[in-house]
Amino acid sequence: MNATQPGNVAGNNYDKYASKNPIEQKMMAGFFAALDQMLTGLTPHVVVEIGAGEGRITERLVERFPRATVVGLDLPDTNLAEEWDDIDVPMFFGDATRMPFVDRSIDLVVGLEVLEHVPNPERALADIARVCRGTAVLSVPREPIWRAGNMARGRYLRDLGNTPGHVNHWSAKGFERFVGSRLQVTDTAKPLPWTMVRARAA
Repeated sequence: MNATQPGNVAGNNYDKYASKNPIEQKMMAGFFAALDQMLTGLTPHVVVEIGAGEGRITERLVERFPRATVVGLDLPDTNLAEEWDDIDVPMFFGDATRMPFVDRSIDLVVGLEVLEHVPNPERALADIARVCRGTAVLSVPREPIWRAGNMARGRYLRDLGNTPGHVNHWSAKGFERFVGSRLQVTDTAKPLPWTMVRARAA
């Protein structure tokens, strides 16, 4: 999941999806269980994932919604372009704060682990609200649990556990309020150590 402005650090490059660590595997299982719950009952025709990174979540969305048009969006990056060559999903370069979609054209907007990287998350959320005509599913690291977990593992100690590239920090309630400023929050999940919300177009 990349940042959404050129020149930003996208965060650590550790591939948590492929981790062999049993604790991290359990955490990711909880994350995906929460995501599956958030997607239950949806029948979108058009799905966009912002901050799509290597496209692993985008591929899951294609499997989940085989009749939908599913695309991934992320910042221009040569390495990502090479990764995308290996997957059979439409992937595009673009900015989450200025998405190349008309108003109210997307049934499902998914943004997982991306808003913490955006220098102006309010602009990104406003653009999500602009293009969304149905549902948005968004997640961010849950603070201060995220940073405490990093410090417990001896990571990023000089930055008090803050992952490089994380420029925004939300508690669970804080993220609900943030998303609720533009969309109608209908459900919240807290798979450790994340906050995930499902919201409707206002």
